[in-house]
Amino acid sequence: MATYRAFAKIYLAHGNGDQEAAFGPGLIALLGGVRDTGSLNRAAKDMHMAYSKAWKLMNSAEEQLGMKLIERDGARGSTLTDEATRLVTAYDTVNQEVSDFATKRLLEEIAKLK
Repeated sequence: MATYRAFAKIYLAHGNGDQEAAFGPGLIALLGGVRDTGSLNRAAKDMHMAYSKAWKLMNSAEEQLGMKLIERDGARGSTLTDEATRLVTAYDTVNQEVSDFATKRLLEEIAKLK
């Protein structure tokens, strides 16, 4: 029997009907890279993203969320703020819950086909 697993991508959009995402998988990956490497520049390079795009993404998210996500220390690199650490954890938790639910529902629908 085949094994099925559904995956979801969660985005948080701001405003009323505004489609611009405050954050999603890209920002979460970038924050994880900063956490792991201690550098926004290195995290961007590891993701094959231009450093200028990483700055733009980070600044936009900070503005939209109304919180600082990384502490910049010039040439010494960057670290996640406590808020960013909690945001990554919350995102990962909700994303896993949504994927688990989607998998359960997919299996229920596949079972109806038999």
